[in-house]
Amino acid sequence: EPLLQADLIAEAIKRLRSQTDKGTIHLNTNGSIPSSVGKLCDVGLDSIRISLNSARPIFYHRYYKPKGYSFDDVIESMKIAKSHGLFLSINLLVYPGFTDGGDELWALMDLIDEVRPDMIQLRNLNIDPELYLRSISYRGGPGIGITRFMKAINDEFPEVKFGYFNRPKEMFH
Repeated sequence: EPLLQADLIAEAIKRLRSQTDKGTIHLNTNGSIPSSVGKLCDVGLDSIRISLNSARPIFYHRYYKPKGYSFDDVIESMKIAKSHGLFLSINLLVYPGFTDGGDELWALMDLIDEVRPDMIQLRNLNIDPELYLRSISYRGGPGIGITRFMKAINDEFPEVKFGYFNRPKEMFH
């Protein structure tokens, strides 16, 4: 987790930015240490991608089993990034039938409304299906399908883009 090395990364960003304002400085993270996100924002970070398997704390905790941080810290990191003007992507680990289930979709839409990400990057969750469902203790029904899931989000939040790669800062908006 790069936030564990925030001081070192902050120094590298400072040195880089003292030489040039070109290029996009991006961080992929679990968002576990909000104060470190703030520190990196302050020295010139441009973009951040924070990973989630779920917008619901119970399923986030069951999957990630965080030690020393919580889902609330992850959300706070997103808010800090946005308050500093960073381009925020949610790296959403997708498991069809869970991710596109009604309760999960509503929770994600609430999260989008709260933190206003610029992009959602959908990633296949490559895990044994039975192991995943057991690990999060999920017994829900079928989802609406990922295409309908994306359409529902776009209908409510047309400014949120779907993508697969981090954008250079010239293409943020």
